[in-house]
Amino acid sequence: MDKGFAALPAHGPRLVLANATVPGIFLDNPPVPPDEEGLVRADIVVNESIVEQVMPAGGETGLPSFDLDRGMVWPTFVDMHTHIDKGHIWPRKPNPDGTFDSALAAVVEDREAEWTAGDVERRMDFSLRAAYAHGTSLLRTHLDSAPPQHLISWPVFAGMRERWAGRVDLQAVSILPVDLFLDAAFADELVGLVAECGGVLGAVTFMMPELDEALDVMMRRAAAAGLDLDFHVDESADPTARSLRHIADAAIRNGFPGRIVAGHCCSLAVQPAEEADATMERVAEAGIAVVSLPMCNMYLQDRGAGRTPRWRGVTLIHELMARDVPVAVASDNTRDPFYAYGDLDMLEVFREAVRIIHLDHPIGAWAGLASRVPAGIIGRSDHGTIGAGRLADLVLFRGRSWTELLARPQSDRTILRAGAAIDRTLPDYRELDDLMGLSQ
Repeated sequence: MDKGFAALPAHGPRLVLANATVPGIFLDNPPVPPDEEGLVRADIVVNESIVEQVMPAGGETGLPSFDLDRGMVWPTFVDMHTHIDKGHIWPRKPNPDGTFDSALAAVVEDREAEWTAGDVERRMDFSLRAAYAHGTSLLRTHLDSAPPQHLISWPVFAGMRERWAGRVDLQAVSILPVDLFLDAAFADELVGLVAECGGVLGAVTFMMPELDEALDVMMRRAAAAGLDLDFHVDESADPTARSLRHIADAAIRNGFPGRIVAGHCCSLAVQPAEEADATMERVAEAGIAVVSLPMCNMYLQDRGAGRTPRWRGVTLIHELMARDVPVAVASDNTRDPFYAYGDLDMLEVFREAVRIIHLDHPIGAWAGLASRVPAGIIGRSDHGTIGAGRLADLVLFRGRSWTELLARPQSDRTILRAGAAIDRTLPDYRELDDLMGLSQ
């Protein structure tokens, strides 16, 4: 059993996590002002499953304590854009050249041949065990929902959500080509299924003559069913991929009342400045949030055999943030044709986002992109924050500063769920060998 570095002492219902360093963005009420790096030195009093108090470091309580020696404490992570129905199929269906088109073709082939309920369930469970061990408490996954897969994966998801309740809270989003919503009979069926499962309506948008019509249909149906929206948008290096602007226009045109998330938005970064600026202003007006997937985007975008990539694939996070557009980062794909690597470790995602997107000097509030901000974007503000009366769902690190935290993977982190350290043992890839057709 692996509970990380923090050997918490035997104690009664109350324990002090002493001498902690907490990013101020994660605190409901910082006990002292954050320093120039956005960090707060604090003692955190845990009473059974709840944070009782956050107070300045060094106070005398007379309670049992564990000295974190200035190690960082974060709330558990929020991973708001994943694909756990696709996860871990790489050994049986790799991407032959690492391109987006090859990834798409490989996933379709694998889905049609292999994605039974049993296959999807086992790979989902494997993914969630990894996410939980790394410290994630809330995860949103997209589910391939082109027929007939929607009738397989959504019931599996409903069962997984019940099984994982209290460990990893789950949300699901449909993903399918947006033009399929123009088929009224299928749209009726899918919207009903998503609503029944308490999900989010989503699609992949692309430039086509019927795009505005399809978006209007989606927004009317989502509004009628009380569903939020989450799109895959402009995952391309083509500057003429402009569906983000169409989504913003449709949201305003329809007066859409729910939440809207736009994922990827890669082409925004390669459009002329005036065009990108106008689109971002419209996105801000529409109240759309944007999630960047930095590891997957850098893997797929601007890839060509024998050619060094010229850009990092990510959208305009700094410019969107400057316009008060809510922005977050997330894992996206793991060990499938869209991304050969990854393990649903949001610290890895944040570390790579800092490097890829330059979210540093100072890091400060950017840390919120991996926990507090996505929790708010997807309507679960009970996650991602540390404060009195909140669950003691915490990630304890040895790293004391940003440079220490992000220089190493922090593989010895301790995860507290409801105040108790969990077993952080990761699932073994060998468990999936039979699904992958690998010999023992």
